Amino acid sequence: MVESQPMSNVIHDGAGDCLRYRYSTLPFGRSRGAAFGTLSFAKRIWKYATTHGCTKSQNWYYLFIMRALLLTVSFASVLFIGSVDPQAAALRQSHREWQVYGGDFAGTKYSALDQINRSNVSKLKPAWIYRCDDMRARGASTIECNPIIVDGVMFITTAGLKVVALDASTGMQRWVFDPWEGKGGRGVNRGVTYWAKGEDKRIFFVGGNFLYAISATSGQPIKAFGSEGKVDLRDGLDRDVFFLSVSATSPGIVYRDLLIMGSVVGEGPAPSAPGHLRAFDVRTGKRRWIFHTIPHPGESGYETWPADAWKSIGGANSWGGLTLDLQRGLVFAGTGSPSYDHYGGNRVGQNLFANCVLALKADTGERVWHFQVVHHDLWDYDIPCAPNLVTVTHAGRRIDAVAQSGKIGHVFLLDRETGRPLFPVEERPVPKSELPGEQSWPTQPFPTKPPPFAQQRLTEADVTDLSPQSRDFVLNKLKGMVTGNIFIPPGLKPSIALPQFNGGGEWGGGAFDPETHLFYVNASNEAEWISMVPSKPRTEMTLADLGQLLYGSICSACHGFDRPQNPASPSLASLKTVKERLSKKQVSDLIETGRGQMPSFASLSVVEKRAMVSFLFGEGGSEKISLQEAKLSFSDEIPYIATGHHDLRDPDGFPINKRPWGTLTALDLDKGEIRWQEPLGTYLALEKKGLPPTGTFNIGGPLVTAGGLVFIGAAMDERFHAYDKGTGKLLWEFQMDAGGYATPATYEIGGRQYIIIAAGGGGKPETKSGNAYYCFALSN
Repeated sequence: MVESQPMSNVIHDGAGDCLRYRYSTLPFGRSRGAAFGTLSFAKRIWKYATTHGCTKSQNWYYLFIMRALLLTVSFASVLFIGSVDPQAAALRQSHREWQVYGGDFAGTKYSALDQINRSNVSKLKPAWIYRCDDMRARGASTIECNPIIVDGVMFITTAGLKVVALDASTGMQRWVFDPWEGKGGRGVNRGVTYWAKGEDKRIFFVGGNFLYAISATSGQPIKAFGSEGKVDLRDGLDRDVFFLSVSATSPGIVYRDLLIMGSVVGEGPAPSAPGHLRAFDVRTGKRRWIFHTIPHPGESGYETWPADAWKSIGGANSWGGLTLDLQRGLVFAGTGSPSYDHYGGNRVGQNLFANCVLALKADTGERVWHFQVVHHDLWDYDIPCAPNLVTVTHAGRRIDAVAQSGKIGHVFLLDRETGRPLFPVEERPVPKSELPGEQSWPTQPFPTKPPPFAQQRLTEADVTDLSPQSRDFVLNKLKGMVTGNIFIPPGLKPSIALPQFNGGGEWGGGAFDPETHLFYVNASNEAEWISMVPSKPRTEMTLADLGQLLYGSICSACHGFDRPQNPASPSLASLKTVKERLSKKQVSDLIETGRGQMPSFASLSVVEKRAMVSFLFGEGGSEKISLQEAKLSFSDEIPYIATGHHDLRDPDGFPINKRPWGTLTALDLDKGEIRWQEPLGTYLALEKKGLPPTGTFNIGGPLVTAGGLVFIGAAMDERFHAYDKGTGKLLWEFQMDAGGYATPATYEIGGRQYIIIAAGGGGKPETKSGNAYYCFALSN
């Protein structure tokens, strides 16, 4: 923010003892503040000239200068007021705060702060630690929140999904909003959205099926928003989804007076809601527009689905966040797969706008362009993160572009106005599905540049070399499994997925450095296996077997078998102890109604619900179920279901492929090349044996700064790391109490730079839970 200049910047004119301003300090500028600063100075010139003995001719000389300045002010003001939203002006004034999820509307995760830099990062220490009071050790909780900082106040969410306001310089608590009324929430939240107009300052937050509007100053619900301060996200989807789950894990983004939201919905094979994008009025909560990601009749893309798909197919949701080009008035989203994730015989076609980068007009929701990164998805290869808005030098020209990373390990670089790829994208043949009724897409898009930042195949040559014993064990395990490159369609025979269904790249996305045009992105390199089975049992089965079949087809998508796929979902091992806490009726009621982010399974038959309870309670092993009773409620639509996402590890519990098992990569987006790639994290048991960092499965994104640093937690070693952004050299790390499975933020207060990360542990890596936010700074 440019202010009126002090008189020390005014010097005497030796000829007539009048004033001449140092032109280098004129605040012509970059904001309306600069223009008004110029106006203020012009007035001061005139006042000084007329009161300090200037001659008439000299007064006319300065009047001429003042008029020129006023014309400049007028011109600058017209340009600025007419073209830039006040939100943009506020963000442009300074990098001292972190007002938006991901750092800015472009999602760059970049900061121009450089007090903490290569030369002193080794001296970084915790300035304060805030501990949440709602961590869960069993059914391990996690914290994935990227804090926002506005006017010296930090807004965070806790493991139990409360919203907390803190003094950003001390970590002292100001207020707490608990939508669960002390009962504790379950699920994941990655942050909140801030909006202000005058004294009306609001925080928007999603818990369960509800979008809340909270006073940013008091933490109290704003009663005029929706119904008593909240909007039911199941309403306004142009389809009845009352008994289904609609929530949001990543925050929305504000454009003028619109809150634009994505969603999290079920993944099937049971019925699930559509993932349409919507905009809500920030004051009233009313829906202002909707974009149907599963098109309705007459809409573009409708022909890529069966005729009635819009009535029943779910998914195609944007769950990883949104970005915004204020100047162009465009909002950008990446969408996920349609439901059901692993069988698409009931949704034959390319399936637009699932698995797409979308550019929409922010004020109306009208589609401007799309680019599909996976056709007719059978792998749950969602776009898991918001598109990064970047500016690159391509073919000798500066181009505004969109960089979209994803689970597969690709980065698609697209022209921001047209969606046209800047580097060629090839449609390459992929294996055909052999499941009856399935019509897999014959090709998939592969960008020729940049190269993949994650491993994309598993063959015998790629099997672990950690030890001869481990290698032999894995090779024996792989006998009878289908291995090879990515896009092996799930089938009756077990097949390997690498990257696994959690990526590759994940919801943390990448960080873009506007100084160097380097894009920093982390990835996991671990394999899983999957197989499909008929959903209609061919013979009679026990009640427990039916429950296990149902669990594998419906529940394992979140709870997993070996570890949770949804970071907030209890593992199967934890679910098996439910009988110690709840009665059979309570569990059956929970299946019927759902809770938090767990959807209702009211569509299951009575015997199916009873089978689920029996499986969880370890009973029903002798009671036989006839073929007619065992028929799954969704089997006519989905004749084949997955047995689940299964880990595959060596005898010591390490991944089956060669290292590194997790990486941090710097991609040069101008050239489409890898600048450097380093292992991210290490397994402590192997570190103790003297092995160099191996990399681990990782969740959470990077932060890049003008101080020459990339900060990231993410890895299972539970450390916070700082890398040299130019070389990839590890410069500093700090051992936290639990894993930092979140994206860090940085800000400045009172001339001191801070860096904060949530250390919530738990989650998909299944390390121990944590309850802390660590805030680091240099010593005063």
